[in-house]
Amino acid sequence: MARRKIVALRFDLGGNELLKEHDNYNPSNLSSAKMSNPRQIREEITAKIIAALEKDLLPWRRPWASNNAGQHSNALTKKSYRGVNPLLLQLHAAEHDFSSNWWATFNQWKQLGCSVNRRPDHVEAGHWGATLAVYIPVTKKAEEPADDDEDEEETFWILKKFVVFNADQVNGANAEQFQAVETVGDVHPDYEPAEELIEKTGAEIHFGGDRAFYRPPVGTWPNHHDGDFIQVPHKSSFVNGSFYPTILHELGHWSEVRVGWDREKGGYAMGELIAEIASCYLASELGVPNGEPLDNHAAYLKSWLEGMHGDPNYIFKASRQASKVCDFLLSFVRQAETESVKNEMVEAA
Repeated sequence: MARRKIVALRFDLGGNELLKEHDNYNPSNLSSAKMSNPRQIREEITAKIIAALEKDLLPWRRPWASNNAGQHSNALTKKSYRGVNPLLLQLHAAEHDFSSNWWATFNQWKQLGCSVNRRPDHVEAGHWGATLAVYIPVTKKAEEPADDDEDEEETFWILKKFVVFNADQVNGANAEQFQAVETVGDVHPDYEPAEELIEKTGAEIHFGGDRAFYRPPVGTWPNHHDGDFIQVPHKSSFVNGSFYPTILHELGHWSEVRVGWDREKGGYAMGELIAEIASCYLASELGVPNGEPLDNHAAYLKSWLEGMHGDPNYIFKASRQASKVCDFLLSFVRQAETESVKNEMVEAA
């Protein structure tokens, strides 16, 4: 009997995304995945994010209230897309004016009884679907088995691209259940889910002053002797619902030490980008509009662009960590969709 061993290659996209994104990928649809050089894939995706930021667009923000709350998810598996992929989906949805949060590959829509609409003439070839990145497992025999009497197989993770289509791009008997209900008239956001999450985290929040910030622990957490609290102005000081995106952003920072993020090693700009993306992922899930501009918006954009221009892995690292923060905070109010990849990757004898 062959012994199988899973070998996790340390790609910069991050172990936290390997199995989670693989759950959204249909392994029988290998034709929907495109093999490319991993660095080339990261550079292509980074270029898309840079192009949006240079236009002063933050692809993780959704500043409108909607009855279509929730994260971008796969229509067949019902699992949320993770890491950098929600950013790519939001950019694609904005470009084509899609409203639904449901996506699937061409073949997955067929399994759901739907068919993808023909590409409109005004859309350039290759741009009708949204191209995402996913790691998939490839198994091969080990070159040097540990035991001469037994073959040993190793599973490696390979980065591929694949294409998904929005529910607004399909037709069929089952299409309507995935398409967004058009919002008519005023929509008043329901802040109850956000209130519940804020309360259940147990985070220490101080109200007052005219600044919003998180004070890191003084001393080694959790045995620190000061700090580890959020400070925000009184709720009545905020306008247009901006209180909740602000609190979610600071909760992103509050989560840093709890999910193993080293803010000194990671850098200030990276930490702000992680908290920014995580808060927007949370806001989408909780149905909270998140369009208020950041303080020092231009300065942050400049530092993020510099980071992305200099490192094609920059946005992958940030979005991976943002997904981890989002999962951590949502775990206070619901069962996490998936456990840590450390628990998922087992070695079988």
